[in-house]
Amino acid sequence: MAEDDKHLSELVDIHLKDINCDTTKISNGKEALQKGLSQNFDLIILDIMLPDMDGFEICRQLRAEKNKTPILMLTARSEEIDKVIGLETGADDYLTKPFSVRELVARVKAILRRSEIFSQNISSEDQSIEYGDLFIDRAKRKALLKGSKLDLTPKEFDLLYLFVCNPGKSYSREALLQKVWGQEFKGYEHTVNSHINRLRAKIEPDISQPVYILTTWGVGYRFTDELYK
Repeated sequence: MAEDDKHLSELVDIHLKDINCDTTKISNGKEALQKGLSQNFDLIILDIMLPDMDGFEICRQLRAEKNKTPILMLTARSEEIDKVIGLETGADDYLTKPFSVRELVARVKAILRRSEIFSQNISSEDQSIEYGDLFIDRAKRKALLKGSKLDLTPKEFDLLYLFVCNPGKSYSREALLQKVWGQEFKGYEHTVNSHINRLRAKIEPDISQPVYILTTWGVGYRFTDELYK
């Protein structure tokens, strides 16, 4: 937990202990980045306004180093652009101060539960999926295109996996937001657009004429159902 408000940090720590979480408390940005890169955590709670380095930059650098640890961002700023930037730099959830500690604990439990469900009880037949030139290993969260590894953020991977598992099915932006980010992000459908654009840039031979992620006019997006291995 990277938070420079000592009182808040200790209060959250007490409540997280109640749900059997051990917390490493850090009060500045550079140390938070170093810890995030050098140690394994189940969750990073990251305040945006930190000394030395802000939370956006920490999140950006963690994701650039392929760190896939879930990140819950905290901020005293309530502007919509801050939430959008947080999500687009790779954060999994976002909470605006002041917040109730009960809500934070609920968010933490939800993130940890999603991570556990995703990583456990994966049967051998759904560990990986091959579709056209794409190969996705769900257990290892690795995606290949024509044998070359794709550099995907956690949300880009989740979007791609959802699409590949449901070829031909059209999803509205709101449906994709709910399935990949969670229903608490209702109203931020434009975040989906930017992730789709970046994902297309990474997998499409020609982004101006996509063959994988197609637009369903008036609805949203769908994955092609015309590519069979």
